[in-house]
Order: sequence, then C-alpha cells, then structure tokens
Amino acid sequence: MKVDTIFTASEIATPENKLLKGKEMQNIVVIKDGAVAVDNGKIIDFGKENEIRSKYTGEIISFEGKTMLPGFVDSHTHLVFSGTRENELIMKLKGKKYLEILKEGGGIQYTVERTRAASKSKLKKEAEKRLNNMLKNGTTTVEAKSGYGLNRKDEIKSLEILKEMKHDVDIIPTFLVHAIPKESNEKDYIDLCIDMLDEIKERDLAEFVDIFCEKDVFSVRESERFFEAAKKKGFKLRIHADEIEDTGGAELAAKLDAKSADHLLKASDKGLKMMTEKNIVATLLPGTPFSLFTDFPNARKMIDLNLPIALATDLNPNCYTESLQFIFSLAVFKMKMLPEECISSIKNGAYSLDRNIGCIDRGVNADLVVMDIPNHRHIGYHFGVNLVSTVIKNGAIVWESI
Repeated sequence: MKVDTIFTASEIATPENKLLKGKEMQNIVVIKDGAVAVDNGKIIDFGKENEIRSKYTGEIISFEGKTMLPGFVDSHTHLVFSGTRENELIMKLKGKKYLEILKEGGGIQYTVERTRAASKSKLKKEAEKRLNNMLKNGTTTVEAKSGYGLNRKDEIKSLEILKEMKHDVDIIPTFLVHAIPKESNEKDYIDLCIDMLDEIKERDLAEFVDIFCEKDVFSVRESERFFEAAKKKGFKLRIHADEIEDTGGAELAAKLDAKSADHLLKASDKGLKMMTEKNIVATLLPGTPFSLFTDFPNARKMIDLNLPIALATDLNPNCYTESLQFIFSLAVFKMKMLPEECISSIKNGAYSLDRNIGCIDRGVNADLVVMDIPNHRHIGYHFGVNLVSTVIKNGAIVWESI
C-alpha cells in the first residue's frame, strides 16, 4: 500500500490509546527499530520497521539513534498576557508569600494591568513567541486560558487572540475566571462572567471554562454557581483546585463532572477518591510549586489512589516555562514519577481535552516528536537542554534543530 511517509526511529515509545489510571500509567508500548506509516496527516500503522516497510511504500524518513514519541500535549497554560514579573522572584527570595504579593498589587493584578493596556497585536506577537518555544520543545497541542483581562472587553480580547492565531501548535481555548478585579467583588464578577457566556458561546471563543477556586479568590459556592451556568450553555469544565488550601475544589470537580482538576497540592483524600470514581484527570503542575518555593503534589499517592495524571507547564508570568521536558524532569526528581508515567501523562492530558491525540496509534493525527535520546528512559533523566530534534504535525515536519 502506498502512503505519504514512513518515519523510522531506533525506538518508538507511546502510551496506550485510552485513559490511563494509576499503575496503568507504567504500561507503555516500546518498539525497538520501529516505524510509523502516515497518510493524509493520519497514522495508518506502526510497528517494527521491517514489518511496516514490507506492508507500505512511501518516502522514508529515518531518525537513526533517536526516540519517537507522540507530540506533547500541554493541557494547562496561560498563554495570553503582557508584562513579566521577575521582580516578584526577588520578593519571594526575600520571604514573601504569593498571597501577600497579590494583596500588595502584584501577582495576577499586576499582569492584568499590563494585559489591559497592551494592544491586541502586541499580545498576539508575545503569545506567538511563546508558542514557537513550545513547538521547539515538542508541544503540538496546547490548552490556553484567558484570565488576565478581568473585564468583558479584555477577556473577549484574549479569547479573540486565541481564536485568530494560526500556528502549527493546535490551540484549545478556555475562558478562565481567574481573580476578582480590584474594581469589583466576588459576586458581581461572577455575575459578569455568567453574562459573558452567551457571547463566548455564540462566537465560539472557548470550548472550556475554568475558575480559580481558592481561599481569598472564588469560593466553592460561587465557583459552583458559575459552573452550573456554563454547563447549561454547553461548556466543558476545568478547575484550579486546592492549590493553596483544601477548599473542596476536588470534590466540586467530581460533583460537576469536570474534565480536569488542576494543581491539587492540598486536595483531600476524599476529593481525590471522588475524582477517581468519575475518571477526572488530575493535572499536576510541578513548575508552580518550583517557582513558589512550596511543596510538590504527592503524585505517588494519587497514582496509588488510581487517579489518571496529566502534566502541564502552567505557563504564566509567575511560572515562566514553555517546556514540558522541564516539567517531566521536575515530575521525575520532585514527584518520583517514572519516565513511563510522564509519557502516559501525554495521553491523559489529551483525554482531558477531549482530543484523540497524545499517543501513536492507527487513525490518530500524526503528531510526533523525535528526541535525540537513545531510549525513552532519558525522559526526565537528561535535563537542562532541549532534546527535541524534530517535530511532526499532521504528518509534516514543522520544526527541526539545526
């Protein structure tokens, strides 16, 4: 059979094409001297190179000595913002806590001011630069949130940018209720966000909604009120939950069938067990505690509770990284996740986004990452440099290292 391309590599490593819970995350498919047959942007077949080449003909592109993985899925980012916060790092180094910085006009509110003041073209240019860095580091699909406008005009502006951007990285937009604007209060801002849902839905500006359910931000009660309104409009739910204190965010995610609950540093065992029963993905963001000098999520406990875990960057001006490779290293060294579990997290991130990607399988989009490593166990182990040599999107090479 004739196909467009046959990609070969010394090793192929992929999760299974399903939600991977608990210890299932250790079970990945590894093929030595493997190949992937691609036609019309889709994976037609994969397996041992000699078997694939005996069944298919097409252009052969060889990645000898390298390892091929599915394209990375970054399922939690704050892509659109203006203004960096390097000065806050100095404050944190001197002992300030994040909520203290927030109360002093830093944190989210500082970024809100800069984002509101920035033109649409400036915001788009900055977001594209971040996407370029993501692509170079292996990310082929990204979830991207609004949340730095905190008023109708600027939240819509952020969502419009996400919709209008054309890039090799696929963008899945989320309307995020991120913080209480200085000029408003919790109830009034939730009212405004509920009122915005009709326009966002009619203009197809977001697929998901999200809210920062946390002490001194949005209560479980107001978060639930917003989510109930969003569900009625057909939005899917994600939630920033139990990052700083256990406020019941994990329980709320389970109650309302969210696709993902994120952070979860302080989540209760009860909440985590409820999430497991509902197959809700626990999206862990180790870059955040790394940048906040706080404890890391207890990934091993969550895996023992049979949770499906995704890993994401939480790219934002307080956790400024576009690299899932770096996040995998943090997961390995700080959360004791196995390289195989990091690879499986790619599929779970895709599952949380309702996309049939994040794995190498027949019928799946041919989004592939080739890494200059001899085998998959260098994931996490070899850190501090970009190990990606080639990125393939829908069967076409879209980035190569020099």
